[in-house]
Amino acid sequence: MKPKIVMIGAGSAIFSLSLIKDICLTPNLEGSRICLVDINEARLNTAYLLCTRYAKELGVALEITKTLDREEGLVGADFVINTALACGYGKLQEGLAIAEEMGYHYGGSLHVMHDEAFWSNFYQFRMLEEVYLDTRRIAPNAWYILASNPVLTVTTMLGRKYHDPKIVGVCEGPSVIHDMFAKLGFDEKDVSYEVVGSNHFVWLTKMHHKGEDAFPILDQWIEEHQEDPALAEFSLCPKALDMYKTFGVMPLGDTYTAGGGSYGWWYHSSPEVEKTFREDPAGNWSNHYSACVERVAELERNALDQDIQLTQLYPPVHSGEWIIDLIEALSCDVEKKLILNILNDGSYVPGIPTDFNVEILTMCNKNGVKGIRTDGLPRAVLGHLFADRIGMVEVELAAYQERDEELLVDLVMMDRQTKSREQARILVDRILALPWNEPMREHYRGLGSKRRKHSIKK
Repeated sequence: MKPKIVMIGAGSAIFSLSLIKDICLTPNLEGSRICLVDINEARLNTAYLLCTRYAKELGVALEITKTLDREEGLVGADFVINTALACGYGKLQEGLAIAEEMGYHYGGSLHVMHDEAFWSNFYQFRMLEEVYLDTRRIAPNAWYILASNPVLTVTTMLGRKYHDPKIVGVCEGPSVIHDMFAKLGFDEKDVSYEVVGSNHFVWLTKMHHKGEDAFPILDQWIEEHQEDPALAEFSLCPKALDMYKTFGVMPLGDTYTAGGGSYGWWYHSSPEVEKTFREDPAGNWSNHYSACVERVAELERNALDQDIQLTQLYPPVHSGEWIIDLIEALSCDVEKKLILNILNDGSYVPGIPTDFNVEILTMCNKNGVKGIRTDGLPRAVLGHLFADRIGMVEVELAAYQERDEELLVDLVMMDRQTKSREQARILVDRILALPWNEPMREHYRGLGSKRRKHSIKK
């Protein structure tokens, strides 16, 4: 029997249509059952119209259903893809506006100015775990695929708590590596490579073409195209090239882009420095949000317009996401090497804790997902990973799990743009005071919280 694939947060029509395209382009998955789940009926209906029409235009037989009831949708699931954002972009941006007003800007930590901000993450932690528990109760053998941020933190949190090998995270950032191979004129079957890191901090550490070190070929290509607009298409901006020159390994995708938090902070220490490296993360995020709003409006119009061919507007080309590749590998036993987010429980990356997220090449087939061991990261890069990702994630998880508000303040203190503990305290206070943030206030200040325990002792 073909698999049942459940999409949680399917009201994101952009993402749902992207996945349906990939399914339609995967012959092994024709006949699959697709269940779209969302709490927003209007958005769910739009996604359903788009997906059913798209599959019909391509002549691909898929059984597509929709529901507002998550538990109903999970019945019989083989794969559960969670793309949902629990608090929504409006509330995320309301908090970002407060942080900006207090002197924070993009290019600091992912936990203040990013879509992994600590107030958004609070709701993500709860929702992503609730869906996981529902999945295990209703469809105990299903794979749980995390596709919404914070992938790093939640794969770590759930992996530690449930020790479940069927939890895996996906991120499209490292897919830029395929553009790199194409630009260099490589046939991928002739290339071997090693990708090492944790989500939004991923590096190409080895690359061989026909058995020979291919970094000299990359170096030559960069030298020949220094002033070529192709560098932008290649996702190689001045910052990425400087990081490559500094560390000797190539950052991939979200490791340096605005979408991944605009690492590293020293490229964003002043407007002048940003200008030198042609960086504008605030503008990038603004354009991203605007483009998403426009794209959603466009999709809503086109879903209702029966006179247009969706496949002409949105050609059937693979999205570059690896979710459907993963599902094909697991359900059809088509062995694939995919860059995925898993726990480092096989010591795949030396130096990273064995109960922490890694994003690495994995071997996927009917037997599951198996990490491929690496030689690790250069010491300097590993040090930055501990300082800017591992350390902060550990503090955020401790704050959430122990219900300790002071640890939230400590988390904000770890952002290099924080000037004092008072500033960090005020930011946390203002975020918790937002009218819609009662669940987070209760978590950190209500009965059973560390704050309440401290006040009782006094």
